[in-house]
Amino acid sequence: MPDDRLARGGLLVVGGGYAGSVVARRLGECTIVNPENYMLFRPLLAEAASGTLEPRHVVVPLRVLCPRAELIVGSATRLDESTRTLVVATDAGEYGVRYWNLVIALGATTRTLPVPGLSEHGRGFNDLADAIELRNHVLRELEAADAELDPERRHRHLGFVFVGAGYAGTEGLAELQDLVRDALRYYPRLRNAPQRWVLVEAQDRILPEVQESLAAYTAHLLERRGVEIRTGTRLESVDSESATLSDGTTIPTHTLVWTAGVAPHPLVEAFGLPVDERGRARVDQHLRVEGRRDVWALGDCARVPNAAATGPDPPTSQHALRQARRLARNLVRKPRPYRYRMIGQGATLGRYKGIAEIFGLRFRGFLGWFATRTYHLYQLPLLTRKARVVADWTVALFFRRDISELGSLGHPRRLR
Repeated sequence: MPDDRLARGGLLVVGGGYAGSVVARRLGECTIVNPENYMLFRPLLAEAASGTLEPRHVVVPLRVLCPRAELIVGSATRLDESTRTLVVATDAGEYGVRYWNLVIALGATTRTLPVPGLSEHGRGFNDLADAIELRNHVLRELEAADAELDPERRHRHLGFVFVGAGYAGTEGLAELQDLVRDALRYYPRLRNAPQRWVLVEAQDRILPEVQESLAAYTAHLLERRGVEIRTGTRLESVDSESATLSDGTTIPTHTLVWTAGVAPHPLVEAFGLPVDERGRARVDQHLRVEGRRDVWALGDCARVPNAAATGPDPPTSQHALRQARRLARNLVRKPRPYRYRMIGQGATLGRYKGIAEIFGLRFRGFLGWFATRTYHLYQLPLLTRKARVVADWTVALFFRRDISELGSLGHPRRLR
């Protein structure tokens, strides 16, 4: 292994997601380790999947976002706290990066359950690759349905099941249903073909993160659009032709999207850091990992106590942003406790529909959609990215949605 190198400014940030990138941008002199050279803005992921937004516009290059930081594109493999060294695997090989302070901002991965067939036939919805692959798959299913002569088999191509009715599942289903509805104008043979959209949730209602009245409005809106909502229901099994639910229903489908929660990145526990029952790093009120002086953690991979709330922070971008701001200050000044009272929350539910709660005021329909989009735009880093997103939204107001299937991108044919 090559000789170790010292992180710029002695500060090493592991993870270039929303939390890690904000810390690095605010402090400047540091080193970031991330598998990609960009930060993904997840609140806009569903719109990238549906084609409302150009996929490149929901990611921000880390070298542009954090111009004074050093970026290492690679994956952390192991941590040696005795020598304050993190081993990183890159295209150039493995080497160690020494630090004075280490920030763990690894985020989360998709949480799966031991459901028969899920790993073989289920689709995730956690990153940009998932979103684009799902879009391509849905458009391919329309092509397959158009070519199918057997009505029963055509029905399988037009069945879509989302398991998990939090933000990701609800927004993803609503946006992709809009995509299919817009695309069907170009498929004369499918205009009268029945579709089936099913949203499955193990809890007793959808969107458990929001107020019950907003969740009830969302359920009513989706049901008016023909979505079957199965609450108090779990996925029992899935194969290449169908999904079976705990209520005994078997749904013919080739598309099952798993959005039933996230799990902390497994490296947190592999590093030997103290974790809670969910695998999240345990941190104190200053965001310092318990029992450590020079290791800090935040974001989805940490259990962050909030002095202004009754429990730990939920895994949302607005909480990650405030944690990052507090941690950036704590690394250069006398540490102060983290406290943040949530401003509000919201979700888009397809074109011109949404829900939002801001400072206790609740908005539905167009106002909810507009408020949520405005907040997402405000939180999106860099003026150039904001301008590109606004341009995409403006174009979508006047022109029909693009339905190109781009599954071959990044997979060129070999030279012969």
